[in-house]
Amino acid sequence: MPKAPASSPAVPVAASYEAALEELEQLVARIESGQMPLDQLLSGYQRGAELLKFCRDRLEAVEDQIKVLDEGTLKPWTQE
Repeated sequence: MPKAPASSPAVPVAASYEAALEELEQLVARIESGQMPLDQLLSGYQRGAELLKFCRDRLEAVEDQIKVLDEGTLKPWTQE
């Protein structure tokens, strides 16, 4: 009997953009401290890459929504 391909359901990396960003900042601080064991550095780097991609994807999705709301034109950000 053939085995079914092992596929995991799409599980988000983090619950929200803010949670992913906070975890990424903590991870970077731990890596930069120089006190992380070598074997954990690689897994930390991989996790950081996942978190960074998640954050970038969320920002891009929000930017796309803003473009739609602004009739296809992304307007410059101005703080008042």
